[in-house]
Amino acid sequence: MSDAQLIKPDLGYVKEVIAAGGESLKKCYQCATCTVVCDVTGDARPFPRKEMVWAQWGLKDRLINDADVWLCHQCADCTAKCPRDAKPGEVLGAIRRTAYKAHAVPGFMGALFANTAYLPVAFLIPVVVLAAMVMLNNQPASGSHLVPVFGGEGFMPQGGTIRFSRMLPITTGIDVTFLSVAALALLSALASLRRFWGNLEAQVPASVPRKGFGPAAAEFLGELVSHASFRKCTVNAGRTLAHLLVFYGFIGAFIATNIVLVYEWGTKFGIFHELETPLAFSGAGLIPKLFGNLGGLAILLGALLMMNNRLAKSQDSPANAYDWAFLVSIFLVAATGLLAEALRLMNRAGLAYPMYFIHLVFVFYVIAYLPYSKLAHLLYRPIAIIHAKNVGRETPAAAAKAA
Repeated sequence: MSDAQLIKPDLGYVKEVIAAGGESLKKCYQCATCTVVCDVTGDARPFPRKEMVWAQWGLKDRLINDADVWLCHQCADCTAKCPRDAKPGEVLGAIRRTAYKAHAVPGFMGALFANTAYLPVAFLIPVVVLAAMVMLNNQPASGSHLVPVFGGEGFMPQGGTIRFSRMLPITTGIDVTFLSVAALALLSALASLRRFWGNLEAQVPASVPRKGFGPAAAEFLGELVSHASFRKCTVNAGRTLAHLLVFYGFIGAFIATNIVLVYEWGTKFGIFHELETPLAFSGAGLIPKLFGNLGGLAILLGALLMMNNRLAKSQDSPANAYDWAFLVSIFLVAATGLLAEALRLMNRAGLAYPMYFIHLVFVFYVIAYLPYSKLAHLLYRPIAIIHAKNVGRETPAAAAKAA
């Protein structure tokens, strides 16, 4: 007979899961249909049935440190087949939101994003920071006794060619701001993921053989390129295309941004000739222009498909403000960037500069809050999958030892 275990239900956590989007949690009567129809779950210790039990009992420590919560891709096969309309996929999504808060470093940022009432504050912060940077870089008018810091021309540069660097210089404005924000986000993400990895490891006996982080990560990357797990979804197969577009769109935008970054700083040190802005679809500007525009279009289309998918199933699985903040932010990152470029080409300075500023606000939002928003699944899901592969979680023998 196995040893008895003392279970202490946390009713407060049950309410937290329900508030995070798991309103249907208590409808579950443990028929296990969700686990049977899921093509993503493994044969050993399958999900999401056990997670539904743990959530009903409020077993917070188990759930926020449960790798299976992240192995779920919320493809909604289980939700569609559930005879009680308990929506297991939505419940696991809600559990993931509570996990962001629990693992967040610093903790107050996790609490900020856990409460959707504070989302306006989250958007206001990049507005204030970027406005301050534009002011700091502002070139004073003729006759002013103010000393310019880096030679920008303010929010609305007058006359001449529309160059967004006139509003906020690239190296001393854009790079200083966004590299600092990215560095802080990276440090926070590393601290959060280190905590998460440690909690995952604590659940697996040392006697379980490890494949090695490198081989496990390589195997995961092979699956990531094709979104192999998403392709197992049948009810909501359209999500695969949407996620692929957004995923590769951001990769394209990242490549374009870093080409310009390297070129600009290389120019500072005399490695390259000065990169003339605005970039043209020729010469040195061709490659970053192609990656940036194609990436932006891919993100835009992918975000539209995601929003359409959400609206189509809103009656069965209504999205909350947390979901919409994520979808709208990635949509507006692409839309405002493409619009700013179009307005510049049309020589509409009065609209182009404000649109560019709005674009920067949403880029700031996505980068700075990545470890705490729904985008954090880009961090936690890979770690959970790599850990599962590392400990042989996908094989029945290893899973039995870890149980």
